[in-house]
Amino acid sequence: MTRPLRIALAQLNLLVGDVAGNAERIRVVALDARDRLAADLVVFPELALSGYPPEDLLLRGDFRRAVDAALVRLRAAVHGIHLLVGYPHTEGNRLYNAAALLRDGRVEARYFKHLLPNYSVFDEKRYFTAGTEPCVAEIGGVAVGITICEDIWQPEPAARTAAAGARLLVNLNASPFHVDKAREREQVAARRVAECGIPLVYLNLLGGQDELVFDGQSFVLDRDGTPRFRAPAFEEGLHCVDFAREDDTVRPLPGPCAPLSASEPSLYGALVLGVRDYIRKNGFDGAVLGLSGGIDSALCLAIAVDAIGAGRVQALLMPSRYTAPMSLEDAEAEARALGVDTRVIPIEPPFQAFLESLREVFAGCAPDVTEENLQARCRGVLLMAVSNKTRRILLTTGNKSEMSVGYATLYGDMAGGFAPIKDVPKTLVYRLARYRNAIAPVIPQRVFDRPPSAELAPDQKDADLLPPYEVLDPILERYVELDQGVERIIAAGYDAAVVRRVAELVDRNEYKRRQAPPGVRISRRAFGRDRRYPITCGNRHAGGPGSDP
Repeated sequence: MTRPLRIALAQLNLLVGDVAGNAERIRVVALDARDRLAADLVVFPELALSGYPPEDLLLRGDFRRAVDAALVRLRAAVHGIHLLVGYPHTEGNRLYNAAALLRDGRVEARYFKHLLPNYSVFDEKRYFTAGTEPCVAEIGGVAVGITICEDIWQPEPAARTAAAGARLLVNLNASPFHVDKAREREQVAARRVAECGIPLVYLNLLGGQDELVFDGQSFVLDRDGTPRFRAPAFEEGLHCVDFAREDDTVRPLPGPCAPLSASEPSLYGALVLGVRDYIRKNGFDGAVLGLSGGIDSALCLAIAVDAIGAGRVQALLMPSRYTAPMSLEDAEAEARALGVDTRVIPIEPPFQAFLESLREVFAGCAPDVTEENLQARCRGVLLMAVSNKTRRILLTTGNKSEMSVGYATLYGDMAGGFAPIKDVPKTLVYRLARYRNAIAPVIPQRVFDRPPSAELAPDQKDADLLPPYEVLDPILERYVELDQGVERIIAAGYDAAVVRRVAELVDRNEYKRRQAPPGVRISRRAFGRDRRYPITCGNRHAGGPGSDP
């Protein structure tokens, strides 16, 4: 009986810019695939040597030379197995998003990515030249076609590869997470398989990189589109799939198929991985955050603990003259349930000191939002001081609904280094908090039941200034994520005055979002890399180019 072709899928968490470290990971994993798993081929993610996305590092000659040198070392270091490695390839004055097939010191084949995405979080046309030729190489007697990421989202690259004689398609990826993205990938891949009639290996990157999270969930499809293997989400791993040879074709043998995660578990997993990797890859000793007793900071505390452990997280309780006793009680209960160290630092003394310093400047002026913002800024100063002193990153706790309409204070509750729930609307905050409580109850029930409040003025409620979140969030989804204009949203049945007010707030507060810390992207359109609007703009409430029919 003919021995199956064995392919190892290296679903790895790599570090952008660490060319030497990434090359060493690839070397160690390749040797493990050869010696422990007896694999014929080990596949690594898109741009594995440089990390993804390398952004303007690619414009530096020294960086490109470091990648070239690392590939030469890798070729010399690993023998007895094929390696398929993604990397940026320099050829004259052109740069390609490439994959090299290495074996026993040689580059046996090289493929240049055909389709360069230039939408959403991607800007590959800024750096790369598109390839034009298919690539098919023989591995263990099987004609294997190579493609990279975006190439699988359109029919032509896979069709050309199959027409060139491929009997198995391998696709290297750095495909970032958003809600339901894993299901989308498999649906698109199944269409390519149906069109080409050959099996597909889809290998995806893992890990957090600034705002982006790569969830893994690599998979293998049979030529009829049936999943024969799926790697777990948010977990590194080296996984093997065997392919039986049948005349002129190969067939993937059934292997473990991790389930596609439901919405809340996958969203929560992405947030945890994004926070963990931002802290780890940037060398912080831990995390600190302000714990108010509200739902946002409670969810952020749980995410931080699940990401790096309770012993590396510190929570500051900073009551003001307007803080309700139950807020302190709930914050303390949350911290106890998660095993987190807390410190109570009242903000009344610094608040009074600021008011005294500003007494003459403010003479004759009635109290207004200025005094509210001063309280938030007192908290920001204290939190940043603890962050500096302890080398713990300050996690801000604002959600997407607040960031959209500017319901946040610059240099106050927006101060910090990373924003775990920056892309999480308020209604989803509640859903994720309930999901986390279903694992183990850590957030008191009355935190869910109480009306949200910033507690910066007497009897203050979010609803005093904003529509109910059940109304606000669907409008924001249409205006921010779907780029629908005001008139189209009104035509969908939303109150005209509310829609215009929300759009005005979103437009007016672009300047705040430009100064906000990065945060984990979980939606199809997040602030930051995704949505880039001018601050100074005479085109208000337009909803984006081409947004309306």
